[in-house]
Amino acid sequence: MQTQVKKLDFTGQNIYTGIDVHKKSWQVSVFSEALFHKTFNQPPKPEVLHGYLTKHFPNGTYHSVYEAGFCGFWIHDKLQSLGINNIVVNPADVPTTDKEKKRKTDKVDSNKLARQLRNGDLDAIYTHKRSMLEDRSLLRMRRTLVKDLTRNKNRVKSDLHFFGIEIPEQFTKNPSYWSKRFINWLEELEFQQWTGTFSLRILMSQVKMLREQLLEVNRKVRTLSREDYYQKRVALLGSIFGVGLITSMTILTEIDDIHRFANLEKLRSYVGLTPTSHSSGDKNLHGEMIHRGNKFLKSAIFESAWIAARLDPVLHMDYVNFCKRMKPNKAIVRIACKLLDRVHYVLKNEVPYKSGIP
Repeated sequence: MQTQVKKLDFTGQNIYTGIDVHKKSWQVSVFSEALFHKTFNQPPKPEVLHGYLTKHFPNGTYHSVYEAGFCGFWIHDKLQSLGINNIVVNPADVPTTDKEKKRKTDKVDSNKLARQLRNGDLDAIYTHKRSMLEDRSLLRMRRTLVKDLTRNKNRVKSDLHFFGIEIPEQFTKNPSYWSKRFINWLEELEFQQWTGTFSLRILMSQVKMLREQLLEVNRKVRTLSREDYYQKRVALLGSIFGVGLITSMTILTEIDDIHRFANLEKLRSYVGLTPTSHSSGDKNLHGEMIHRGNKFLKSAIFESAWIAARLDPVLHMDYVNFCKRMKPNKAIVRIACKLLDRVHYVLKNEVPYKSGIP
């Protein structure tokens, strides 16, 4: 007599899970290799999902996917540590039908992710290690401080202009540079009413605080650049005209591993230096740069490109030639591409750049 087996066993079977992540809850859809299982809501904890899968699909091979966003990669790391083969995808790269666009719900999104994961239609993005993400946060914090400092400086000048207070001529030769004498003049400035003076004091206290914080962050960036992982790479990037310490550290923390890019074109696409194109028949049209890309890295490359166009003889000659047939803002895009080519070459081959002679 054949005995009845009541114990579930999914050994050798793949279970696919699509997760629509939110701050307070996750919408989860589960597919087996042949059938749709269930869509449910759960707390935002990887352990809860792991417990559900092991309970209903014991010994199965678990796969999951979620879209990159505000939650970062900690969910990915935790799911991987629990034995779930997770990937993170770019939301813009998830194939979506017109019906799914017009009827967008959390249930539809999670169902779509699980189904396409099972079909093999999703490409995973590169996930940075926790240590690299924390190093990157230091450089991004510096960028935030610079923007906040500039914003508060402009508020001070706008306040002076609104009340018709002229800045002495000795401080207007270099408007972007705030010397100690200029700051002392602002702190001693008196308005007609105490209220105006108090408002200016508040703005100046914010400026001084941001300057001190920025100075401290710069020190920390310099300290980080001396660590073994960065020191050699910073020296290599420093051999390129226009690439200083801050730009080097921004490039290294944003790119992480240069070898993850199969070729230069993929690196350009990641930065956002790839033009839009539309080809049909004999027509082949190229437009502006694509809007997607790493905005922090793109900004650093462009800032360095303007400097390199002045200091590097070859790039200066190229920039002048480009400007003869296009506007300067389009010419600098070509220079940025050439500069990125040099960054790719230096990091890929681990050799310093040798400047050519025009």
